[in-house]
Amino acid sequence: MGAGGVIRDGAVVVEGNSIIDVGKSDDVKRRYPRYEKLNASGKVVLPGMVNAHHHAAMSLLRGYADDLPLQEWLEKWIWPLETHIEGYDIYTGALLTAVECVLGGCTTVNTMYHHKPDFNEAKAFAEVGLRGAVGHVCFSWRKDEDKRMLLDLAQNWHGKADGLLRVTVDPHAAYTVDPAYMKELHSVCSDLNERFGNPQLPLFWHTHLAETVDEATKVSQAFHVSVDRGVVEYLDDLGVLNQNVVAAHCVHLSNREIRLLAERGVKVAHNAVSNLKLASGISPVPQLLKAGVTVAIGTDSSCSNNSSDMFEAMKTTALLHKGFYGDPTLMSAETVLRMATTEGARSLLWENAIGSLDIGKRADMVIIDFKKPHLTPVYSEVSHLAYAAKCSDVQTVLVNGELIVDNREVMTINQYRVMEMAEKARERLLTRLQA
Repeated sequence: MGAGGVIRDGAVVVEGNSIIDVGKSDDVKRRYPRYEKLNASGKVVLPGMVNAHHHAAMSLLRGYADDLPLQEWLEKWIWPLETHIEGYDIYTGALLTAVECVLGGCTTVNTMYHHKPDFNEAKAFAEVGLRGAVGHVCFSWRKDEDKRMLLDLAQNWHGKADGLLRVTVDPHAAYTVDPAYMKELHSVCSDLNERFGNPQLPLFWHTHLAETVDEATKVSQAFHVSVDRGVVEYLDDLGVLNQNVVAAHCVHLSNREIRLLAERGVKVAHNAVSNLKLASGISPVPQLLKAGVTVAIGTDSSCSNNSSDMFEAMKTTALLHKGFYGDPTLMSAETVLRMATTEGARSLLWENAIGSLDIGKRADMVIIDFKKPHLTPVYSEVSHLAYAAKCSDVQTVLVNGELIVDNREVMTINQYRVMEMAEKARERLLTRLQA
């Protein structure tokens, strides 16, 4: 995914946390004869994938409430159980997701959940060595708490873990955040950016937008405002849409709203699997791309997906739009692979550091074993990555130059202990719910 395209029999040179050279293997070996080597013969090296929309801690709720409409799923099942979730549960769920992600070749995750000062998603990502944009989700019913948590998150985690972590401000959605608070959170993000951000690592906004067909009606009923021209135009009228916004879903959009997203530079995180499972609809991704909108791929939570599998998300994205529009040329293998890497990095304002194997970028790299029956023969590596590769084909993962996964074992944490922690957390949650 770098400037050189596909380099067969190639090599990547890493010093510290950065890529310092990329080229043909013979040439590179002559220039760096004494460097330690990772043998990737018969394998493919690509940049770590970027999951542009997730709720990492919700892996604890995987399979808890399936086959329900979004509103019923949230209001009758998820939110009631979440009232019993404590900081250590959030930390445990995020550990589980981080382990799942790195084993699946995903090195960066944009997550939105409830922040707690003691145990939280940022702490979990740091311990596993996963790069992440970590936010606190905000609601109108807890404004003071939200602002305290955002300050704690920014003070303690933005730019920390050797630059792996950054902080986001996350209004949940237009129907749960009133207009005045939406504008206030826009100002809060700017203020926190001035205090803790920098041009290379700014804080940004992360929100749900136009996910369901009745979202405009829900906003109007909740806050007694006019949303006749759609939720995107409603937010634009509030002055909160710009190039520092990642909008998840963007399913129900008018042509005018698509143009508006492009004009404002809003980044879209497409969650094909979750949108299908919750029957939310199909985002007009081909039209968004044609309009010049940056579109990345997300999985959404493991409660609504039910996994963090970016290979599955890529394939579903490609096939969904081909089938829906009746055009096999839409969403090519290269398009969806770029959405999962370079466009993912761009959506999180991280393209200066990640998303491709180029000199000067951070060494977030994935090595995939192609010596598999389902990856043989090879006419196109890109085709296999988009349509045939599985999470289980990932052999080695580096993040920031550090070896995080080696021969499918997580090197930074005991993955089996994390699984045990998650089972115990599930038992605690159900006990509290039933008390």
